[in-house]
Amino acid sequence: MEVSVRLPGTLRRLETLIAERGLKRSAVLDPADLAARTALPERTVLTLLRGGAAPEDTVNDRVRLRIHTLAQGYLARSGKRMSDLAADISQSLGVSDYWARQVCDGRKMPSVELLHGLVRFFDVEDGEAFFTASADEALNRALLPALHRLERAEQDPVQALLDRYGVSGADLRSHGSISRDQLERVLEGVLRSVLPAEGESHR
Repeated sequence: MEVSVRLPGTLRRLETLIAERGLKRSAVLDPADLAARTALPERTVLTLLRGGAAPEDTVNDRVRLRIHTLAQGYLARSGKRMSDLAADISQSLGVSDYWARQVCDGRKMPSVELLHGLVRFFDVEDGEAFFTASADEALNRALLPALHRLERAEQDPVQALLDRYGVSGADLRSHGSISRDQLERVLEGVLRSVLPAEGESHR
């Protein structure tokens, strides 16, 4: 992944592509989605997207907060209770339920070994760096795939069409297909582009 590019540069390139393509900014730079993907507070993501600086923190602060955020997201998706999650982590990683709960609550700093296990348990990308990277680095990593997709779309008219009609916001890898509403919007755009406008004669 292109990690040498800093967040300000990534944002400038994205803003340029959004303007050139006439894209909906929120479809590319969705604060709630980016917060969920990075385990950052949404207010921090908003601040960074606006060119501001994230609050100062330590590596330990980042790790505890992101584990807690991942745990809360896991509970919301699964409908489980914290005691259930602690038991799952305990069984998976060989630690006590009590310690697993303390870590998931953000009260305790996990060991390096446990942190490595949590990478596998929560299936996060970038390994331990997901937990330890600064907020701007974490957000930059999450934005680079969108930047690369938009840049590739310059040579891919189908992808450009999907981006223009908001399908780029769908997680096709997870869902395997686009929704009916998204498909209808794409088809509507295709028809508009190939059919003559009202009052024009066919050539």
